[in-house]
Amino acid sequence: MTSSPCVAITGASGSLGQALLRRWHRRGARLIALSCGPRNLDLRDAGGQPIPLRDVTWCVGQEEELSELLREVDVLVLNHGLNVHGQRSGEASVRSLEVNALSGWRLLELFAAEVAQRAEQPGRPQAEVWVNTSEAEIQPALSPLYEISKRLLGQLVSLRALDLAGPQLRIRRLVLGPFRSALNPVGVMSADFVAGQVMGQAGLGFNLIIVTPNPFTYALMPLATLSRWLYYKVLTRT
Repeated sequence: MTSSPCVAITGASGSLGQALLRRWHRRGARLIALSCGPRNLDLRDAGGQPIPLRDVTWCVGQEEELSELLREVDVLVLNHGLNVHGQRSGEASVRSLEVNALSGWRLLELFAAEVAQRAEQPGRPQAEVWVNTSEAEIQPALSPLYEISKRLLGQLVSLRALDLAGPQLRIRRLVLGPFRSALNPVGVMSADFVAGQVMGQAGLGFNLIIVTPNPFTYALMPLATLSRWLYYKVLTRT
């Protein structure tokens, strides 16, 4: 990675999105904050100085409109999501699937297609996608639609990584336990702690990044990803 990568983060107005923006700022990254709303982010560093960033508003379902912006991105962090908690209506189901699964999958495909065209740009660093699938991918989250949609995203990432991951594109999966946010105000971890752990594990070269107080996740998640890889590798083709 270059000394000044361009990093775009979806769900930038949320607690984890803001924490990751601050962490990347400390590393000298050029920042793009992607939010689904008109809110302007006013992020400040530890000294109270404004953090320079490009604030971009976009809407789920309109991922194609980000194509031009993605040309300058080196690291794309897919972090947006919603939690409808105990709802089970058809409308809630559609919203959960669109926001938590299909939108992230579309952005992954869009970014991968753009990165594939960078072969003619020698010296450009390997691009990366960080996908926040959450611990709900394999553990109960007391929110059935959240679990279903996050598991779908995890399955799609495992399937498509067989074709998309390679020398030009690195795919990292973020499996995060309960942290305090608008989606989960009673989370046991702070967003800043989680962001620090994520950045630390990425710095160590991990593609499967797990941050949770639940010890079972550290054992079950690697087994789940490996079994999916083998299953999809055997039963599917390019």
